[in-house]
Amino acid sequence: MAHELRSRTITDGVQRSPNRAMLRAVGFGDRDFGKPIVGVANAYSTITPCNVGLDRLAKRAEAALRAAGVMPQSFGTITVSDGISMGTEGMKYSLVSREVIADSIETACNAQSMDGVLVVGGCDKNMPGAMIAIARMNIPAVFVYGGTIKPGHHAGRDLTVVSVFEAVGEYSAGRIDAAELLEVERRACPGAGSCGGMFTANTMSSIFEAMGMSLPYSSTMAAEDDDKTESAARSATVLVEAISRDLRPRQILTRQAFENAIAVTMAVGGSTNAVLHLLAIAHAAGVPLTLDDFETIRARVPVLCDLKPSGRFVTVDLHRAGGIPQVMKILLAHGVLHGDALSITGKKIAEVLRDVPDTPRADQEVIRPWQRPLYAHGHLAILRGNLATEGGVAKVTGVKTPRMTGPARVFDCEEDCLEAILAGRIQHGDVIVIRYEGPKGGPGMREMLSPTSAIIGAGLGDAVGLITDGRFSGGTYGLVVGHVAPEAAVGGTIALVEDGDPITIDAERRLLQVDLPEQQLAQRRARWKPRAPRYTAGVLAKYAKLVSSASLGAVTDA
Repeated sequence: MAHELRSRTITDGVQRSPNRAMLRAVGFGDRDFGKPIVGVANAYSTITPCNVGLDRLAKRAEAALRAAGVMPQSFGTITVSDGISMGTEGMKYSLVSREVIADSIETACNAQSMDGVLVVGGCDKNMPGAMIAIARMNIPAVFVYGGTIKPGHHAGRDLTVVSVFEAVGEYSAGRIDAAELLEVERRACPGAGSCGGMFTANTMSSIFEAMGMSLPYSSTMAAEDDDKTESAARSATVLVEAISRDLRPRQILTRQAFENAIAVTMAVGGSTNAVLHLLAIAHAAGVPLTLDDFETIRARVPVLCDLKPSGRFVTVDLHRAGGIPQVMKILLAHGVLHGDALSITGKKIAEVLRDVPDTPRADQEVIRPWQRPLYAHGHLAILRGNLATEGGVAKVTGVKTPRMTGPARVFDCEEDCLEAILAGRIQHGDVIVIRYEGPKGGPGMREMLSPTSAIIGAGLGDAVGLITDGRFSGGTYGLVVGHVAPEAAVGGTIALVEDGDPITIDAERRLLQVDLPEQQLAQRRARWKPRAPRYTAGVLAKYAKLVSSASLGAVTDA
């Protein structure tokens, strides 16, 4: 093999006999010590449907690695279910888990001098967490996505987990009864797999395929289908080939790859969390990337896919329509995708897409042709102004009124806001402000799916704005702005806003501001004092001390 094996440091020489003795105990024989050692990082758990099917994929990958002539060594990493922890104190651990996952994979692979790693993941944070570790270590690697959940069905419509959050809002507003709410709950999540719309998990899987770190078509497969298992086996074989060629992640995770990832995110209508995670992965890979890059690419890439949360279709529909390769080929044909970027297969992206048609099939409506996009420009806009001097991220698909000025309704935590929405205390034209939910202030930057879904369910989606220094679920839509930075906990202007202050959200001008004289804000700033940390020990306390601004990806090793 061309690749110089790191594992030889523990297998060569008489002095390494104790190492070999321990390896024999886990299944190594005399002929195995000269083979590459490949980690299989398995995020399997029964905590969430996203990860409950991963063990099957990991075992299939292990068998394929062994058959290809390498020695697999499996280890686990954690997961947090955003959907289950949503709206609770536990959600503060979600973004934190991204760092724990990255650190755990890096620790296991480097401690054992592994020659490569195959990561099997399927939930919002074990995916970017894995890619951060892969970029840091820069040993040959491939990512295997656990797959999307199939949609639930009720009353003639497809359901996802977001349907349940919105049904809670509908019930509270008196638009449905308790029996209907229960039926939606019962039918929304029919089996294994990640949340079924173009929410965060499916956005990240699409990104990894676009970047060349996962196999073509693998990002939109259903978790329970046989082709997902075979894709895991093929991924293992491709990884062994990459080890042989010494093809490393940083050769793939180039500036071109990140631009491709952003272009695909815009084309599929992906999650706002893609911004945060791509910034963090780029930091790990040593690739310069800023919020302005998202705005630049947004201007030249249309939204081509009609997908939930704001659209009609789910991810299995996208797969049947041609998947991410079809989206990428359209972008390539119109000059907004880098065909020279490498993929884990060793081929350039243009070669991978060679046999994919330039235009989508006419017998489907999921992927639009370039000439007839869903929206002319990308849906993730970077807003700035006196409320977000470092930037904020708005998701503008499905928004009928992209500009709003209204009185602030200020809440210092998510729970207080949700209570006000469900109690009917939010009025047409209000601009909700949820603060002290940022990376440091939360700590942990919780997702605001419960209040945003309650707004939609109450029929206020086009009549109310919402800004926060927290995050949004990939299932969120409406006139909402997240990742507002600087956050309240460090004295950002969002901390100075008072009830009734006029706030302007203008997606067209990419503006977010409180309409007050700077002198008045300066007086408030002089009176402002930072809050005492909410946690003084444990994981959240450590995270709050280390984490960077959301505008830098909320990384902990800056």
